[in-house]
Amino acid sequence: MSSNVVWHDQSLTKAKRREKNQHHSAVIWFTGLSGSGKSTVANAAAKRLYDLGVQTYVLDGDNIRHGLNKDLGFSEEERKENIRRIGEVAKLFVDCGQIVFTAFISPFQQDRQTVRELLETDEFVEVFVSCPIGECESRDPKGLYKKARSGDIPEFTGISSPYEEPASPEIILPTDQLTVNECVEKLIDYMKENNWF
Repeated sequence: MSSNVVWHDQSLTKAKRREKNQHHSAVIWFTGLSGSGKSTVANAAAKRLYDLGVQTYVLDGDNIRHGLNKDLGFSEEERKENIRRIGEVAKLFVDCGQIVFTAFISPFQQDRQTVRELLETDEFVEVFVSCPIGECESRDPKGLYKKARSGDIPEFTGISSPYEEPASPEIILPTDQLTVNECVEKLIDYMKENNWF
């Protein structure tokens, strides 16, 4: 970083924004295999919180690659950069006083840990969207597993590239056993238990 770049403090603090919003702000980081239900649950939870008057936003893996990260491919280094950028963007949402849901495969434990370290202790919640690969393949909403199995997609997580399960996530959502609404309730219960709103 250039020595000519100097941090400028904002006149509105995170605390003031939280006070106005009347709720905590944090990153709810969904990680799991493609097809596990990350985006589905994240959007359902965001809608539920919106109805409760909570400021939310969903950062979705595919959507981000249409804009901010459209210059990145899927090599290991590019995946790391993808998550690094998302971590920085998510931190801005937390500073803005919102609850931000991030729905990214984010296969590497170290990358998720790096994002956690950007935030304060109570601002990062790792949610493991647990679903057996067989179930994810049977869902295959984007047809990606079929392409990966035929060799059309190299380095596909769970097939030809590793996925590192979270060692100790705050929340586990087994989407092969719970409905979307049950998953949302589990998330809401966590927030209420921690006095987020």
